[in-house]
Amino acid sequence: MAFWLILLVVFAVVIGNIMLLKHTAHMKMPSRKQRHSEDDKANDSWDDEDDAT
Repeated sequence: MAFWLILLVVFAVVIGNIMLLKHTAHMKMPSRKQRHSEDDKANDSWDDEDDAT
């Protein structure tokens, strides 16, 4: 019984990963320049909140 449960869990994880890869295969990633500018903005707003308290 435990063998079938483990086999089912492994099978579910493999199928889930395949479905996730298919779903994300055609997504566009932001360029490095865009990522760095967004990171800088996020860090600036975070730093501003720390200075206010």
